[in-house]
Amino acid sequence: MRTRHKSGPSISARLLLCGLLLALAACTSGPRPAPRAGANETPVTPGHIGSRWTLASWSDLPGFESDSLHEAWNAWLKSCERPAPNFAPLCGDIRLLSLGTGQEQRDWMRAHLQPYRVQTLQGELQGLLTGYYEPQLEASRQQREGFNFPLYKFPAQASAALKSGKPWYSRQEIDTLPEARAALRGHELVWIADPLEALVPQLQGSARVRVREPDGSQRWMRLSFAGSNNQPYQSPGRWLLEQHAVTDASWSGIRTWAAQNPQRQRELLWSNPRVVFFREQVLSEQDAAFGPNGAQGVALTPGRSIAVDPLSIPYGTPVWLVSAGPVTNLQKLVLAQDTGSAISGALRADYFAGWGAQAGELAGRLKQPLQLWVLWPR
Repeated sequence: MRTRHKSGPSISARLLLCGLLLALAACTSGPRPAPRAGANETPVTPGHIGSRWTLASWSDLPGFESDSLHEAWNAWLKSCERPAPNFAPLCGDIRLLSLGTGQEQRDWMRAHLQPYRVQTLQGELQGLLTGYYEPQLEASRQQREGFNFPLYKFPAQASAALKSGKPWYSRQEIDTLPEARAALRGHELVWIADPLEALVPQLQGSARVRVREPDGSQRWMRLSFAGSNNQPYQSPGRWLLEQHAVTDASWSGIRTWAAQNPQRQRELLWSNPRVVFFREQVLSEQDAAFGPNGAQGVALTPGRSIAVDPLSIPYGTPVWLVSAGPVTNLQKLVLAQDTGSAISGALRADYFAGWGAQAGELAGRLKQPLQLWVLWPR
């Protein structure tokens, strides 16, 4: 936790000085006009060929005055570790304001950012919000009694095959073909006790794992996304719905069905041909306070990071997110820091809920309407 130093000028004094310097500069160069757009005009801003952005005002953002912005600032500081070109000049102020009050942060955002309402290219204003999380699992470094389901590191054979753009073995082929099993032999990172639990990191893209080493010691580590077999992702929950096997396609509903239908468990697993491979990372105390790295290359912040389609919203963009539904009501500042194979389109986002069982319950049930505003530098 960062603490405020007692010596030196206060945040308010430093911001006031910055404001006076900016005002003096404006006297010589003239004010920079805010973007303007007519009722049917799409403002031109870089990097959003998959969406329309229409000019908005700060009063259009539901809940902007009440959000706890200091929580989002942690995610924004992470984005400043690898800032997008449009936001890099702002990162000095963003770091300074990490010690500021919510009102100071709000005032700065109004002065330096312009809200735009995100629409589809067809002009639709409402999309879909889902959730994802980082599961926590028990694992063994070696195969032993009760731990028989492996998670793999990226095999060299798959890397060579994927360079041609072709898919590698599917999940069913990995389980059944001797040549696929041979290609993966020796690439097991850890072994999991339950095949459905081994599927969860495949769906989420990462996991925190408490692994038992051969000497009996235990330690936490992170398994991060290293690649895939380039097969299409298919949702096991959707497969069950299409089979008319369940009406509740949440993770708890899937587990209940699997327990009642053990003879069809492999069929369920094989419904998703996509296989994810992992790399092992040390989970330090600092790393444990954040999620895995997203597609922007920075660690995700629970409740403040989202996955987006980068053709619609560039990585590192602050976004005002609004979603009301049966699972949760959200009106908050988030950062576009990740993407996913199922995240496509202007108004499609995945909300990073955190890690562990409670986050998994939220992520598994989150499927509700979505509205987005990007906050772009003036």
